[in-house]
Amino acid sequence: MAAVISAAGLARTFQTRHGPVEAVRGIDLTVREGEILGFLGPNGAGKTTTLRMLTTLLKPTGGAATVAGHDLAADPAAVRRACGYVAQSGGVDPQITVREELVTQGRMYRLPKAGAVRRTAELARDLGLTELLDRKTAALSGGQRRRLDIAMALTHRPKVLFLDEPTTGLDPGSRADLWDLVRRLRDEYGTTVFLTTHYLDEADALADRLVIVDKGVVAAEGTPSALKLAHGGSIDATLQDTFLAITGRGPAAADPAPVAV
Repeated sequence: MAAVISAAGLARTFQTRHGPVEAVRGIDLTVREGEILGFLGPNGAGKTTTLRMLTTLLKPTGGAATVAGHDLAADPAAVRRACGYVAQSGGVDPQITVREELVTQGRMYRLPKAGAVRRTAELARDLGLTELLDRKTAALSGGQRRRLDIAMALTHRPKVLFLDEPTTGLDPGSRADLWDLVRRLRDEYGTTVFLTTHYLDEADALADRLVIVDKGVVAAEGTPSALKLAHGGSIDATLQDTFLAITGRGPAAADPAPVAV
């Protein structure tokens, strides 16, 4: 399949009063069309910085990347048109209704009023929000609010959906519902999903392939089962033990060189 996201040597150094901090030291990454990619790593590994660079929210200080065929540096506006982004904290206005939020989002993407209304109805139907359209967003549950966040990110029919820890704080039922939604986006609409999460069971259940980063570089990549076999000792190993081994935080540290499986 064609690569929807491609990065080579992607890096970001922050200048602080104590000197430069290399948050991302050179990420090489390929995400294929229609793939759910789990992007994992310990706190401070560079996950969110990488995601923010790929969505044009942060300029790289090194390397290059393309999203949906558009270069981050040369055409950031085209990258933004091609991707949807759901941040950890969300971004809804608590004082307006679900309908108003979605119509406003459509208008911000320059849909005509009638088109924004039609797109709102489509998104509400597909994401199970129809009965909530006239409810204030402040009155939504955590799972309902997360579905609204995703609906807003899908307003312009992006090729790539970036989800930054989308199930943090959700109850088990809401997490399971969101997992089903992510799978449906991939299976029914062909959406490529770039997912960061600290829940290893979530990554194991959802991701077609995993990329594990540590200290600003790729430490390992492959399918969950292949990584378990290579780093956990057997295909029945837990992803947690595999993750700890790869990042050198478990009883068996991984080879420090990046390993592709």
